[in-house]
Amino acid sequence: MPYIEIAIAVVGALTLAWIADLLTGRRGIGAVILVALVSGACGAFLAIRVFAIATLADWAWLPWSMAATVIGLAAFFLFRSKR
Repeated sequence: MPYIEIAIAVVGALTLAWIADLLTGRRGIGAVILVALVSGACGAFLAIRVFAIATLADWAWLPWSMAATVIGLAAFFLFRSKR
């Protein structure tokens, strides 16, 4: 199947967002999903275009995407407004 890597990256980012939302107390899944998907896309961009260690057809960019998702979610929960 073409694009299975992209589907796995999206499902992985959504799963990480759901887990992060559960761990932090359900304050709004929409923002968490947005942060996770954008962070995952940034991680894929870094692996594919910036560092050129993979192509979109490789599996090597998936760990980059998941790591960027974790870093993005951590930064989101660390620096978000708590009004």
